[in-house]
Amino acid sequence: MKVVRWDRAAQRFSPDKLAKVALFASERFFLDLYCLEPGQAQKTHAHAGSDKVYLVVEGTGTFEIGDEKRRLGPGEGTFAPAGVPHGVANDSGERLVVLTWMSPPPA
Repeated sequence: MKVVRWDRAAQRFSPDKLAKVALFASERFFLDLYCLEPGQAQKTHAHAGSDKVYLVVEGTGTFEIGDEKRRLGPGEGTFAPAGVPHGVANDSGERLVVLTWMSPPPA
């Protein structure tokens, strides 16, 4: 059995761009930990055949799903259905950590 952590022991940050820590992956899904320093962002993009879920672990950020933007914090999450543009920006002064699930993984 594979056991992973998504607490501070697992977090990795990069000064250049958001860091993705792979937790689980199969041909049907992936679960990553996205770690964003203040000012970093995942550009708005879409996946034609994949759904994505963002769950905030730590910090706050602005999440964009379609034409809607919302600021989310710990214990909150959002869903981007397949084909809908989505992204996240850490526009706060603190680090942002997000569990990110996607199914199926992009080709």
